[in-house]
Amino acid sequence: MTDQTQRPWGAYTVLTEGGDFKVKTIEVSPGQRLSYQRHARRSEHWFVVQGAGVVTLDGELTEVQRGDAVDVPTGTAHRIHNTGDVPLVFVEVQHGDYFGEDDIVRLDDDYGRSEPAAESQPV
Repeated sequence: MTDQTQRPWGAYTVLTEGGDFKVKTIEVSPGQRLSYQRHARRSEHWFVVQGAGVVTLDGELTEVQRGDAVDVPTGTAHRIHNTGDVPLVFVEVQHGDYFGEDDIVRLDDDYGRSEPAAESQPV
């Protein structure tokens, strides 16, 4: 049995994982978006199975809908925004050598979880 993890923007469920991969379903509530983030140790592949939205990859916006796929290379700043009125659901396949939460660098976040910029941190 898989457990769903709630987040301010919706929820995710880990379907399976191995040494160098993890597979999740991610559900983004209408009007919500994930943090604008990047990872140093993993890439991601997203396949949209329900809903519609806008993906941001390194500042470039692309509309997505059911059936679309998005590749997020390691180090690429990314986010997805549900612009519709039904949940946006996608399958995320992560590939890399580490999947911990501390490999998330949040550049912008609607829920107050952004990391401070290195140059603004006290010495």
